[in-house]
Amino acid sequence: MNITLVRHAQVDEKFKGRYNGHLDISLSNYGKTQARELGVKLQKLHFDKVYCSDLKRARETLKEFDLELPTIFSEKLREKSWGIHEGKSFEEIEKSGIKYTNFQEWIDTLDGENSTDYRKKVKEYFYTVIVKDSAKSILIVTHGGLISTLFSIVKDISLEEAFQNNVEYASLVELNIPLNLT
Repeated sequence: MNITLVRHAQVDEKFKGRYNGHLDISLSNYGKTQARELGVKLQKLHFDKVYCSDLKRARETLKEFDLELPTIFSEKLREKSWGIHEGKSFEEIEKSGIKYTNFQEWIDTLDGENSTDYRKKVKEYFYTVIVKDSAKSILIVTHGGLISTLFSIVKDISLEEAFQNNVEYASLVELNIPLNLT
C-alpha cells in the first residue's frame, strides 16, 4: 500500500508559526497558489482514495488539487488541540509563565489534548481505518503535527526525533506500508 501524506498549504501570515491546533483557519493567497502547484504534481500520481482533515486549511488545500476521487473527511486527521494556547506563538506562551525545558515536558504542559492520548488516536485511526482500507494508493491531506506524530509511530522513534524533520507547507511524503500490515 502506498500512502502519500500532504501537509496543507500556507495559512494567513498571522497564523504562521503558531500552535493552531483545531482553529479552523483558511489558506493565504500564496497557500492557494502552493496548493494548485502541488496539485499539478499530484496529477501525475495515481490515487484510489483520499482522506482529509475536516479543518478548512486542509479542505481548501485538497480543493485546489482538482481530484475527483472518493474522499473521507475526518476529525481524526486534525492537528493536536492546544486548548487555551491555540493561536499563540511559542514566545506568547512563554510570556504566560510556561518555560521550555524539554520537548516532551513542553507538549505535556500545554493545555489541550494529552499528547499520549493524541498519539494513540492517530495510531488507532491509521492502522484500523486507513491501513485496513482496500485502496492500494491513498492520499492523506492533513497537518504537520499529525504527519510528524505518524512518523514517530511508523518509524518507532520519539516524537522529538520526528518533529526535528520539519514538514513544510504544501509538501508531500510517501510511505510504503508492507502488505502484511494491511
